[in-house]
Amino acid sequence: MPSAFPPGEPAPADGALPASVLAGADERRFGVYVHVPYCRVRCGYCDFNTYTASELGTTNQSHYASEAAAELSFGAKVMRDSGLPAREVSTVFFGGGTPTLLPAADLVLMLDRIRDEWGIAPGAEVTTEANPDSVDREYLEHLADNGFTRVSFGMQSAVPKVLSVLDRTHSPERVPQVVAWAREVGLQVSLDLIYGSPGETLEEWETSLDAALAMAPDHLSAYALIVEPGTKLAAQIKRGEYPATDDDLHAEMYELADSKLAAAGYDWYEVSNWSRSEETRSRHNLSYWTGEDWWAAGPGAHSHIGGTRWWNVKHPRAYADRISQGVSPALERELLSEEARHEEQVLLQTRIADGLPISALAESERGAVAGLIADGLIDGRAALGSGGSAPRIVPTLRGRLLADRVVGALLS
Repeated sequence: MPSAFPPGEPAPADGALPASVLAGADERRFGVYVHVPYCRVRCGYCDFNTYTASELGTTNQSHYASEAAAELSFGAKVMRDSGLPAREVSTVFFGGGTPTLLPAADLVLMLDRIRDEWGIAPGAEVTTEANPDSVDREYLEHLADNGFTRVSFGMQSAVPKVLSVLDRTHSPERVPQVVAWAREVGLQVSLDLIYGSPGETLEEWETSLDAALAMAPDHLSAYALIVEPGTKLAAQIKRGEYPATDDDLHAEMYELADSKLAAAGYDWYEVSNWSRSEETRSRHNLSYWTGEDWWAAGPGAHSHIGGTRWWNVKHPRAYADRISQGVSPALERELLSEEARHEEQVLLQTRIADGLPISALAESERGAVAGLIADGLIDGRAALGSGGSAPRIVPTLRGRLLADRVVGALLS
């Protein structure tokens, strides 16, 4: 089942935001995330807020686009009433679940509502996630013709055995076909990979990397499998059906990925993400790591504006009920303290190639910098401001593998 929410205070039924969100709003970019909570099959490793048809009962998936669109209109009104400056949307991301289980027209309907309520900035990035077996060329063409710029395919692996362990429904042969279709209609392409599945060997991981690189995507994500408590996969490992994951092997797999991707012309810009150029980075995901503002629509979706974070009710039926009543679908919220916002900034910006400005650290925290350089965890030249740039904390390859140690040293 989906993971539990963090504790928070009750969110107001009218969605009103505190006055604190206005501070610095003009300097923050604004994005929109739309969560589509439907999957054909629940993958054994997944603890996201997603549901299959059998789990939803009488909940009607065909109404979802209009419900999410209603929340988007509600959100735009809340932001106006809160006195936030008008800002066009710079990034849009449809995630899930599997957004492309909905008709393409439904995704366009929701995007059109975003355009109508906020406006979409010139050159905005508009992405949808997709399973390789959930789209065809016509579907992708409809998206491209109506404002989508990017598609992120959940490839995960090119090895049938690994796909089976992960409960993925597509075949490896399907991925090159959908990538070709996306390119034909003018969409940028990102591929998502998962490494460290139970029983996966280093050689099998290399097979997946080679297959992904052969398709020359614009962007590639590689995530270490984390076995979350309460998932089907966790139960299978506990019963001895699969071996436990191996942290040392995870590290070898990460190093292999970084080496092969660099050799193929991809630069890392976040611990788990590589791109061909700055222009093909996921600007939407970068907005999370740099603390920008975003409204997130849909069951269980988490929003953040100016240090206030809130999350919607999880079940699609409860979500639909609140939308039909014209009240906020938010369940709880959290007003982040200055200390919490600082800790998040350190946690997130030490993961990216642009780095964390050393000026953002307290004097007491800066004392850890020399030790991190000596331990080979951060780039010494970046930390010293070589080349005239402002001093920054940028992790080395070793630092990326030991990211928690970097954060712990800075915040201890």
